[in-house]
Amino acid sequence: MANLEPESFFSQTSSPLPDDTVFFSIFPDASLSAAGSESSSASLQSLHLQIIDFLSPFTSPYIWQHEPFSLSISLSPSCPCTDTATPHLHGKLKYGDNLEDEWFAVFLLFRISAAFPSTSIRVWDTDGEFLLIEAAFHLPRWLNPETSRNRVFIRGGDLHIVPRNRLPDPTLLASLRFLVERGENESRASDSVQTALKNRVSGYPERAWRSMHRVRVKVPVPVAHVLRHEPFLISLAVEGFYDRDVDSMKHAAKMEKFLSSKELVVVLVKMSRAMYAQLVQQKFQAPSFYPMPSVSEREAYSEAEIGMKIACGMEMMYQVRKKEGEDGRGSGWSKYKENLEKNGYFEGLVAGSKEYKRLMEKAEEYYQKSSSVSRTRDIMSAPVRRIDEILDLPYSEDDFKGQEEVAVSDSDSWMYDGEDELNSVLQERQKEMEFYNSKKERKQKGKEKGEGGGSSSDANVNNFDLGDISKSMEQFIHKVSGYKGAEVPENREFKEVNLDVDRFMKDIESMLGSQEQADDESDGSEGSSMDMDFEDDSEGEDPNDDDDEKEAFMESYSGAMNEELKKSTLEKSFEHVNQHSSKQNGESSKTSDEKEDDDEFTPIDADFNLVKNLLESYSSQQGLPGPASNLLGLMGLQLPKDSNEK
Repeated sequence: MANLEPESFFSQTSSPLPDDTVFFSIFPDASLSAAGSESSSASLQSLHLQIIDFLSPFTSPYIWQHEPFSLSISLSPSCPCTDTATPHLHGKLKYGDNLEDEWFAVFLLFRISAAFPSTSIRVWDTDGEFLLIEAAFHLPRWLNPETSRNRVFIRGGDLHIVPRNRLPDPTLLASLRFLVERGENESRASDSVQTALKNRVSGYPERAWRSMHRVRVKVPVPVAHVLRHEPFLISLAVEGFYDRDVDSMKHAAKMEKFLSSKELVVVLVKMSRAMYAQLVQQKFQAPSFYPMPSVSEREAYSEAEIGMKIACGMEMMYQVRKKEGEDGRGSGWSKYKENLEKNGYFEGLVAGSKEYKRLMEKAEEYYQKSSSVSRTRDIMSAPVRRIDEILDLPYSEDDFKGQEEVAVSDSDSWMYDGEDELNSVLQERQKEMEFYNSKKERKQKGKEKGEGGGSSSDANVNNFDLGDISKSMEQFIHKVSGYKGAEVPENREFKEVNLDVDRFMKDIESMLGSQEQADDESDGSEGSSMDMDFEDDSEGEDPNDDDDEKEAFMESYSGAMNEELKKSTLEKSFEHVNQHSSKQNGESSKTSDEKEDDDEFTPIDADFNLVKNLLESYSSQQGLPGPASNLLGLMGLQLPKDSNEK
C-alpha cells in the first residue's frame, strides 16, 4: 500500500531521531522533471510495485525484529526527510537490538539501486551518514559530518559522494541533478570505499536468513493458533515480553486472552537470534496458575519455559495495544483513501464524475497489488484487530496433535561461541587501522623526502636560534596575567608593562615588618592595640629612614638566603656567567676552592640555565607531548626533532 501521508513514517520534525531506527528515501530521476502531480503519482506507483516484486524473494523468508522493510509514496512538500517538494519513496525501519536488520536493509537498498539505475537513494540514522563510518579509513580528508549533508547517495549499486569542488554547499535537489548529469564519472566514491561497504554487506541475503533461529516450544493453544496464521507476530510477542514494565506485567498475571485452557501444545517457532537471546537470557517467574512441567523433565521444561515467555509477551502486547486504542483508525482501504483525498489526489473532482471514477479505479488497482506487503506492516502496527479475527475462527488442540514430531530446535551454540567471531571482527578492524597508519606514515615520509629529506632536519637544527627561547620566555614572564591565568597572545606582540619596583619592595617590607613587630609586641605588652601602634609609628617618621631600612633588609635577606643555599646542592645545578664557555674551552687549572670563590662572586647566567633546562626536558619527552613542548608551543616556538647523535 502506498501511504501518501509522510507523517506516518517521518514524525520526527521537532524531536530527535530514535536511536534504533534507520531511514531511507528513493528519488527517481523522472520525478526531478515531472510536469504534474498525476504523472508523478503514476510513476511512483509503478516504481513502487516493481520494487515490491523485486524485494519479495529476499524478504519473504525473514522475520524482522520490530517492523518489516516497507516503502511509502510521498508527494507532500512538507516531508521531513527532504528539503524539497520532489516526489519520492521513503520508509523507516526500527531494528532495536538486532543490528542485522539495519544492514540487511542497506543490502536491499544497494540491490534496488543496481536493479533500478535511474534512482538515487539516501540512507541515514542517528549517527548521520553511517555508511561513511564503515569506510572511514578511505574517505577524503575534507569529508566530515558537517560537510557531508546532501552529498552521500547510493546509485547504480555504488556509493556516490558529491564532490566539494563542484557543489560547495549543495541542496538536495542540486545534488540529485548533479548525480543525473555527471554522477557516473565525477561523484562515484573511490574503489577502496566501495570495497569497504561491499565487504560489510557481502553474504546477504543468505547471512540474514542464517540469523533465523527455529525452536520447539510449548505454548497455549490460542498462541499456537495465532502464530500459525501470522508467524511474524512473534516479533511483537517478544517485544512485549522484553520491554515489559510493572503495569504490563499485571496483564501477564491474569492471562485473560491467551490461556483459555491449561493445555499446552508443541509448535516450531521461527524468530531471529536476537529475539531468542532476549527470551532465554531473561529470568521470568511463570504465573502461579500457568501449567508448567516438572523441572526434572529438563527438555520439556525448557520448551515450556520459552513458550511461557512468548505467551506472556503476547498477552502483555495485546492488552497494552488494546488499552491504547491503536486499532481504532479504520480499515486499511479507508485510511488509504482518506490519505489520497488529503493529499489532493482527486484534484477537487466531484465524487461520482467520470474522471473521479477513473482515478478511483487506478487507486483500487494499486491498493490491491501493493496490499500483500502493506498487509504485514498494517498488522504489525495494529495487531489487536487481526488477533481477534484469528481467535474468532474455530480451532482446538486437536489441530496441533502430532506436532511432537516437528523438527528439533536449532543449536544455540552461537550464543556461547561468539568470542571467536568477535575476535575475528576485531582483528579485521585492527588490520584496517594498521594499514591506514602505515599508509599515512609512508605518505608523510614521502612528503619529508620531497622537501629535502634528512638534510632539511639538519637545516632546521642549524637555523634554529636558541636565543628565541629566552627572549620569548622573558616576554612571557613580564606579561601581566588576568584572573583566568597566563594568556599568550597569538601574534606574540607583547606590550611593555611598567612596574614600580620601589613601591613593590615597600609593600613587601611593610608586610614583613608588620608581622615582625606584631610578634615582638605580643611578647612584651599583651593588650596593646595594633591600630594605636600604627598611629604612633607614623607620627614623626623620617622619610630618609626608608632607604636605610630597605638596604638593611635586602642585605640581611640576601645573606640569609645565600647561607641557606650553601647547605644544599641547588647552587651546583646552575651555570654561572662564562662558566659554560670555560668548560667548552677545557679550562680546568683552577683549584676547587678558587672555583667556589669565583662562583660566589660570579652571577648566574639565567638565560643559559633556562634554555638548558628546557632542552633537557624536551629531550626527555622522546618525541612525545610534554610540558616543554607545550609551553614553547604556546609561545609560538617549535623545536626541531631531537637527535641523540648531536
